[in-house]
Amino acid sequence: MSSPIPSIEESEVLLEEELDLEESTLIVFNDDVNTFDHVTNVLIKVCEHSVEQAEQCTLIIHYKGKCAVKKGSFKELKPRCEAILDAGIQATIA
Repeated sequence: MSSPIPSIEESEVLLEEELDLEESTLIVFNDDVNTFDHVTNVLIKVCEHSVEQAEQCTLIIHYKGKCAVKKGSFKELKPRCEAILDAGIQATIA
């Protein structure tokens, strides 16, 4: 007996559920546009970092080109990533 083929919507739900089981990482990238203060303030607001943590991440982003700023489920990180992108800062979830 063969199992029915899931629809595209069912496949997307299954994929999202699978992603939520894995720990994901929110990564922020360096650019030549945003100021240190802007990036720091966004990390404080969006990722709930302390001032010191946000400043350290901002320095790592500047000197290393990117920084993992938050870990968690894909579902938890997706709105945070979108908020960072909306602030004009490049970010992704890996």
